[in-house]
Amino acid sequence: MTVRKGKKLTISIQEHMAIDVCPGPIRPIKQISAYFPPTGGGGGGTLSAMSSMDTSIEIDSCDSDDSTSLGILEFDLLYERATSSLHCTVLRAKGLKPMDFNGLADPYVKLHLLPGACKANKLKTKIVRNTLNPVWNETLTYCGITEEDMYRKTLRVSVCDEDKLSHNEFIGESRVALRRLKPDQTKHYKICLEHPPPLPSPSAMSVALRGISCYLREIEQQRSLEERGRLLLSLHGLCVGVRRCAHLAAMDVNGFSDPYVKTYLKPDIHKKSKHKTAVIKKTLNPEFNEEFFYEISLSELSTKTLEVTVWDYDLGKSNDFIGGVSLGCHSQGDALRHWVECLKNKGKKVERWHTLTNELPGSTFHD
Repeated sequence: MTVRKGKKLTISIQEHMAIDVCPGPIRPIKQISAYFPPTGGGGGGTLSAMSSMDTSIEIDSCDSDDSTSLGILEFDLLYERATSSLHCTVLRAKGLKPMDFNGLADPYVKLHLLPGACKANKLKTKIVRNTLNPVWNETLTYCGITEEDMYRKTLRVSVCDEDKLSHNEFIGESRVALRRLKPDQTKHYKICLEHPPPLPSPSAMSVALRGISCYLREIEQQRSLEERGRLLLSLHGLCVGVRRCAHLAAMDVNGFSDPYVKTYLKPDIHKKSKHKTAVIKKTLNPEFNEEFFYEISLSELSTKTLEVTVWDYDLGKSNDFIGGVSLGCHSQGDALRHWVECLKNKGKKVERWHTLTNELPGSTFHD
């Protein structure tokens, strides 16, 4: 560049661009997904859950230094169709990120089913002390998992460090879309742990994204209201077996419930058909294993409706209604199929899981 005496200093556009260039390494171009932050926090964000449906990463495809530094986790998944149960066998972890002053950690594994209430769906392994390469070989089981659940739910597997003096610390996680599993076939996973989805920045979200976020959050709330847990019932002619419940809604401030089950055979003119199980304290997955017998003929049974409700016991005040199911000729879905199977197979015990709902048609509840 040459400047003559007495003339104003000018710089061409090419020279300006050359001067303005920032030296340093070339930064990667952001993907489009980076401009759409997921909504909701760690456990149950709808967008984060949707975006992570198909992102469980096998070890062979894990090439990010940021994720490999958190460690590697091995586990097996098995869905048993006959028992409606999902088994997760947590095997081991390697190269976990140090979390304590001694350069080690006290790791354990937590499982959550998404979407779903956090307390009711949380399972955890034992804690292995002072290691970055823990071995658990522990099987955690979810009961009452239907094939519909397997299609729409995601399993969140996270590794945490237990800390007695403060809050437990998060190490890393992975998410597995359960629809990838084939029934009655064990699938082995060896995955790199990842950071949790980032929390949204309200200032960075456009009006459209905020609208989508609110819409999806509303859908998620509706789902959580519809499903209040699962109930395993067995019917054998006139004998009703209340086996167990799973994933019940938490009704107490401690995050649990004190559940018990009531059964009615309606219409009940003389109000003599009520039976109640024992109360199981502080649990969302109670086991009852109680049976009740109704002294009526099988022909009369076909005109009746069995109403089964689950309650939370409260000392000194009204008990809280958790959910219920109605079985009879006017029922729908699994409830109707269970009732018909019971009437057809008079000499056989028929078991089935039922989804508890907030309300039963035509019922008024009085404890």
